[in-house]
Amino acid sequence: MADLIAILASVIIVSLVAFVGIIFIGLQEAFLKRIVMALVGFASGSLIGGAFIHLLPESLEKSGQAMFYYVVVGIVFFFVMEKFLYWRHCHEETCPVHIFAYVNLIGDGIHNFIDGMIIAASFALSYDLGFATTLAVIFHEIPQEIGDFGVLIYGGLSKRRALAYNFISAMTAVAGSLVTYYLTSYVQDVGGFLVPFAAGGFIYIAATDLMPELHKKYQARESIIQLVAILIGIGLMLALKIMLS
Repeated sequence: MADLIAILASVIIVSLVAFVGIIFIGLQEAFLKRIVMALVGFASGSLIGGAFIHLLPESLEKSGQAMFYYVVVGIVFFFVMEKFLYWRHCHEETCPVHIFAYVNLIGDGIHNFIDGMIIAASFALSYDLGFATTLAVIFHEIPQEIGDFGVLIYGGLSKRRALAYNFISAMTAVAGSLVTYYLTSYVQDVGGFLVPFAAGGFIYIAATDLMPELHKKYQARESIIQLVAILIGIGLMLALKIMLS
């Protein structure tokens, strides 16, 4: 029961990140863009640090060489999910914007469901790993939820409805965590697969989604800020590893 409480508390905190848009409603667009790019750099670093400093060493100990196959499966899966489900832009000239906003919500809900599974699987291996994974997911979710909030506003939703729908989509993480928690009762060592699978997802998101966005800002000052943000994210994961050791 203690494991379940820790898992639910973690995924609920992650889900509450969906309300981050409230903070940025009154900010000027130019200032918001600068903040978002710094957050994207920080998220990149935290995901890379979470994967290589926490998830992969734990996975190698539990799963051995099979871990590398699970990482590859995670990378390919997240590519497929993003390619066919998690679209952020309408590529058809006649595509109704409102429909796209709801498609984005569906894709985001699936993504959050998987985040919940990953958090639960991490707690199944150890509390320390579960805590580190939760932090990495939170740091990734902040810039993502800001982007999702902007997509929904662009799609014609009011700010209140955009926040509400974003939160409902985020709550699928709770369902994912519950499915994984009860699945571990019937499937032995499900965490041995899901944790390296998650590492593959973290690496994919950082390398193909977040870092390419950073390259769109190439001025020296902005590049330095991005690098510092990435290093802070990695450094935080390393400090967390040292504290939990």
